Amino acid sequence: MITLTEAAAAKIKAMADEHKVEQQAVRVMVVGGGCSGLTYDMDFENEEREGDVVVENDGVKVYVDPMSLAYLDGTKIDYVETFSFSGFHFDNPNAQKSCGCGSSFTV
Repeated sequence: MITLTEAAAAKIKAMADEHKVEQQAVRVMVVGGGCSGLTYDMDFENEEREGDVVVENDGVKVYVDPMSLAYLDGTKIDYVETFSFSGFHFDNPNAQKSCGCGSSFTV
């Protein structure tokens, strides 16, 4: 299962409003690439696809395909703003190591 923090859900809602996206839903996936081999990707999504796992946190639906869920199960997605970084942070218990910037990982 994937969870969103209140901060992540609030940021997704704000971005949906800003970009005039009707569905406050995102697809979270894992794609090949990055310096560690796999990267996280998120984008707005309008509907569930066959086989998706769907979770909802604070009014935001999250769609995850079965292949990505194998890498993301148990992940908590937060939205962080600091002096050096602003963006979504993935706390993934399945990641064995990640790159310095935290945008790619290996399992």
